[in-house]
Amino acid sequence: MQLPEVKGTVERRLLVNYRVDPETIARVLPRPFRPQLVGGAAVAGICLIRLGELRPQGVPRWAGLRSENAAHRVAVEWDSPKGTQVGVYIPRRHSDSRVNVAMGGRLYPGEHHRARFHVAETSNTLHVGFAAADGSAEVEVAVRLTDGLENSALFADIEAASAFFERGSVGYSSTRDHHRFEGLKLETSAWKVEPAAVTQAHSSFFEDPAIFPTGTAELDCALVMREVPVAWKSLAGLRVRAEAIA
Repeated sequence: MQLPEVKGTVERRLLVNYRVDPETIARVLPRPFRPQLVGGAAVAGICLIRLGELRPQGVPRWAGLRSENAAHRVAVEWDSPKGTQVGVYIPRRHSDSRVNVAMGGRLYPGEHHRARFHVAETSNTLHVGFAAADGSAEVEVAVRLTDGLENSALFADIEAASAFFERGSVGYSSTRDHHRFEGLKLETSAWKVEPAAVTQAHSSFFEDPAIFPTGTAELDCALVMREVPVAWKSLAGLRVRAEAIA
């Protein structure tokens, strides 16, 4: 049984976004997902998020948990009886919280894997990194906040970038069952993103030449969210017939 709603505060959410060759990222995506394109390019990235006051609906804030978390994500679309849907596909999540690792995929959607994080923050800079306990992923990112979006080939301005990621509020995660994906929808009445310039970026995923040959994944932009109240609602799992993924 899964909780119907989990509430909390996004104390800090850093989205580091890459412009990716569609054919390359399509090989990473399981069916039924296909890359969502912006100007002919796919959009993928890393979400580095610190959550505070995380709790089931009805539980007081003081009893909520605080954790550092990360997810590699790809903007996707897929077909449904209601037409084309958009959101993100999340192949793997990481957390420094033993509760998230123990309960993710059981009490609420999204399996998590243990990782160690290190964070340094000022009013206008962020430095976030993590290393997965099993050695499967390593990320190191530093940004400084700016007045406007700089040098992005995906988005003309911060308003365009904000609208794109706000539409991608639905996320589906891989599970141990390769035929089933668990879904979450993020809701907030206070959506706001700030532009940031990347001063350092390392991702073992995007720099893996076996997945992304040279030139197929290019750093594009970064966005920051801070102190945003949110709720996550569980969605019905998305199941794919075995013959559809053969």
